[in-house]
Amino acid sequence: MLNMDFTRQVTIDTAAVPWQPSPMPGVWRKPLAREDAERGHATSVVRYDAGARFSRHEHPGGEEILVLDGVFSDEHGDFGPGTYFRNPPGSGHAPFSAAGCTLLVKLHQFAPGDTASVCIDTTTTAWLPGQGGLQVMPLHAFEGEHVALVKWPAGERFVPHRHWGGEEIFVLSGVFLDEHGRYPAGTWLRSPHLSAHHPFVEVETVIWVKTGHLPVAVAT
Repeated sequence: MLNMDFTRQVTIDTAAVPWQPSPMPGVWRKPLAREDAERGHATSVVRYDAGARFSRHEHPGGEEILVLDGVFSDEHGDFGPGTYFRNPPGSGHAPFSAAGCTLLVKLHQFAPGDTASVCIDTTTTAWLPGQGGLQVMPLHAFEGEHVALVKWPAGERFVPHRHWGGEEIFVLSGVFLDEHGRYPAGTWLRSPHLSAHHPFVEVETVIWVKTGHLPVAVAT
């Protein structure tokens, strides 16, 4: 098990984490949270070398993907940087990458009843106005869970706030900051239920953020 205590803050600069081989040649991983080696809850950065393929597999607990760079492909098409997927429980595919790609992948983390299939090209989707100078791109919502991209203009400060149901962030560009630290692009943060901070940026910054999905009760 890795980082499966959801009551604890976790911060990982993925640029400093070494790649580990997966069961498939040419597919590499940086595990961030994992319930078991090859099943159950998992959050990872995954890299496909050019020409690498993964055998067809099912998603018993669902699969969530954000393409960070390169082109990710399966029998349904080719998907470039910024594509956001939700493949619900019971779906399956045979993914590959002709030129190589890097992904943020979350497995077995769908709420009961969340069966939506989602595929969004965030490079062509409009930004919506958020609080202050923020721009927001909603990606998914189900019950208390919300997933979005958030663009912070240089110098923006957000109001101090608490996270009901926790918050998870992956910094896509720029540098995200709060009173606890400085988080460059590639940093993954997971903050537990009722954690609090006062975030801000110095340069334009884009983050992927999910809220309301972590256990409210103490994890066991």
